[in-house]
Amino acid sequence: MADEARLNHPPLTHVYDGRSRKAGGTIAAIWLGLLLLWWTIDLAEWIIALLLAATLPAAFEFARGKVARFRLDDQVMEWQSGRVSGTVALAKITQIRLETRWDLSVRVRILAEGQRITLPQDCVPPHRALETALGQRGVAVSRHHFGI
Repeated sequence: MADEARLNHPPLTHVYDGRSRKAGGTIAAIWLGLLLLWWTIDLAEWIIALLLAATLPAAFEFARGKVARFRLDDQVMEWQSGRVSGTVALAKITQIRLETRWDLSVRVRILAEGQRITLPQDCVPPHRALETALGQRGVAVSRHHFGI
């Protein structure tokens, strides 16, 4: 009976697109702001270059358009981020560790048959939804806050 109660939950899916409107708008707004500062108050070029350099990692990710995916159903958990992908059967999972880091992001570690697998950060779904979906499927979840 317990196994029947765990089945037939809707799958949890999460897709991260590096070319989101939010990312593009933020990069464009920062660059436009820097251009306006240069024109209006004649901000030094080295300051502009320094601030522009801080946006380059986000601009490169936007240009690459990397897509990350995560899917959890009643049988397996699967993820894909760039060239990194993986699948693990829920029956093989001993525990899922949700580790809150100092920057308040949540790292997901899967403990399965003696292996420790860390999910790529960009494919991790919102941690509350993930914790709920895992609980519905009977997977043990532990929370760890601000560990070293």
